[in-house]
Amino acid sequence: MTENLKSEQNDQAPQFSILRLYLKDVSLETPNSPAIFTQDWKPDVNIQLATNVSSVSDSIHEVVLSLTITAKQGEKTGFLVEVQQAGLFSLKGHSEEQENSTLHAYCPAVLFPYAREAVSDLVTKGGFPPLLLAPVNFDALYARKLKQTTVAASENSA
Repeated sequence: MTENLKSEQNDQAPQFSILRLYLKDVSLETPNSPAIFTQDWKPDVNIQLATNVSSVSDSIHEVVLSLTITAKQGEKTGFLVEVQQAGLFSLKGHSEEQENSTLHAYCPAVLFPYAREAVSDLVTKGGFPPLLLAPVNFDALYARKLKQTTVAASENSA
């Protein structure tokens, strides 16, 4: 009987697993090469980050972390890198709040090192010095997004 009780408790316990990690899309453009290589390389780097979550089934979700990095030397673009690092994640037994936090904060944090590696490899293969992206606090980004959503909802209802 205690074995059945343990089995039932395990069935009800929240479960999380990574099913697959993959590059969904990747591109590198170097529109001003080779001329850009003759200049001292001191670029202005712009990094844009976005996440997208979609449900594949009741318990399986695809999370896509998109990075767009543009490096400009003056007015000329040295490179433009776009990486969409994706993963399939299984979540069972989570509350809605836990599920949202996992999908919008934890899963992007899992994906980020893979996206960072892809960016660095592409930039290096494009003939530029390695670009090492700083860590990102996805928990803080998610908390800020929740706060902005709450403020916007309260302003709309007022």
